[in-house]
Amino acid sequence: MNNKTKIYFPLIIGLALAIGVFIGSSLNFKKKPIQFFSNNSQENKIKKLINYIEYDYVDEVDTDSLLEVTIGDMLGRLDPHSVYIPPREHDRITEAMNGKFVGIGIQFRMFKDSLTVVKVLENGPSKTAGLKAGDRILMANNDTLFGKNLSSNYIISKLKGEPETMVDLLVYRKSENKNIPFTINRGDVPIESMDAYYMLNDSLGYIKINRFAATTYDEFKFALDNLLEGGMQELVLDLRQNPGGFLQVATQIIDEFLEDDKLVVFTKDKRNKIEKTFATEKGDFEKGQVYVLIDGGSASASEIVAGALQDNDKGTIIGRRSFGKGLVQQEMDLGDGSAVRLTVSRYYTPTGRSIQKPYNHDGNTEYFNDFTKRFKRGELVSADSIKVNDTLKYTTPKGKTVYGGGGIIPDVFVAMDTVQFINRVHYLKLNEFVFDYIDSHRNDFIDLSFEDFNNNFDKDEKIYDTYVDQISSDFHNKTSIENETNLKMYIKALFAQQLFDSSAYYKIINQDDKMLNKVLNIEKNGIPIKD
Repeated sequence: MNNKTKIYFPLIIGLALAIGVFIGSSLNFKKKPIQFFSNNSQENKIKKLINYIEYDYVDEVDTDSLLEVTIGDMLGRLDPHSVYIPPREHDRITEAMNGKFVGIGIQFRMFKDSLTVVKVLENGPSKTAGLKAGDRILMANNDTLFGKNLSSNYIISKLKGEPETMVDLLVYRKSENKNIPFTINRGDVPIESMDAYYMLNDSLGYIKINRFAATTYDEFKFALDNLLEGGMQELVLDLRQNPGGFLQVATQIIDEFLEDDKLVVFTKDKRNKIEKTFATEKGDFEKGQVYVLIDGGSASASEIVAGALQDNDKGTIIGRRSFGKGLVQQEMDLGDGSAVRLTVSRYYTPTGRSIQKPYNHDGNTEYFNDFTKRFKRGELVSADSIKVNDTLKYTTPKGKTVYGGGGIIPDVFVAMDTVQFINRVHYLKLNEFVFDYIDSHRNDFIDLSFEDFNNNFDKDEKIYDTYVDQISSDFHNKTSIENETNLKMYIKALFAQQLFDSSAYYKIINQDDKMLNKVLNIEKNGIPIKD
């Protein structure tokens, strides 16, 4: 349930990006009937083949699964982002992009074979009913949920349901050492797409968005308004590891920064039909300075935001080259709960750039493992290693040179932090340790403010030493002081996340962030002049 994990191993990054861009940029197309085969003979050929396999093949075959594989393979030969969504995945993906689901409103984990509440979501059904972090859910509608090797999907199926339906829970509360019955009325539970917003200093605000879902603009606008009321004059928009989402939502956010009638993005289909999107007069941050943070995990709608601002000479793009997805998908229903997301057009930044990186039509493994190639050729630590195509050179209105052909190249490069890369191997163990410690010392954290926590957490380093003793008796002899410092920071950040919220997590973890430090340096000294 914790979406704050950032693991930078190349294989996992490739998989994460594959899943991320799977939800891709999407326009609000009108629904229309779809036929895969306009030629009846071709359609009949497929039907006959399925019938032959089902009735005459020597072994029993699940033809539904076979057809799913065939459809997936067919789409995979078109481009890396045209994908098949099976019925079992469709609802989950739709919920994530709609920004809500119907449930009881908790974050949970299986802890020592017990379904344990990690956090009760604000304004959710469980909060209203009185559930607390640390509660163990023993039963849901007479189904036993402890002492078994239960999957997360099974547990979720017992807690989710239709709106305004009831679920009866039996809960063990450790602090009171007793079982307590609850009846909870299921309702809408938000899936937040904004990880954090707060003031970095008296004038500089910070907003981090993890995807562009249906509710993202409303979340962003709420944060923007609050920061403006707090005196914000400049903004850091953090789109690192944001795989994209709805194009329309991205353009709404861009509109807050660009003046009336500025071109935001345009799309072109195979018939060369062009659809242009322009900024309106409603923007609330058109005069303020904006810094956009990107990296290799920033894709699709994230790149539309960065490209629109870069091409309109609005703000500064900071970080590393983005993923490079310039294709637009339309979802098409297949009638059985499944769907395809089919690439129907390409999008272009205001100067006319396509930032889609090259791909072939016979497999996507190399495409999604591009992170590994970038790592090996040194692109993640040196701006000079970024390959550009001089034939895809464009110029912004103020004369800045930008490039197409494979992601957004930042205005200011920041190398990958290799120290944090090393320490993220501790992340899963850390989560378990932090929850276990809080669960055993809840009275120590009652009514604790974030300010007191931030100023006084683990000054004697007893918590840190307890964790280190658990993972290795000679840890101190094998790691550098810099690694120890980063590990202490992560422990503190995870405590902040579980005790407070995700903004508290980022307030801690961002204190030593290289890109944010670059922003603060630019604020003080201006943008460095390139040789």
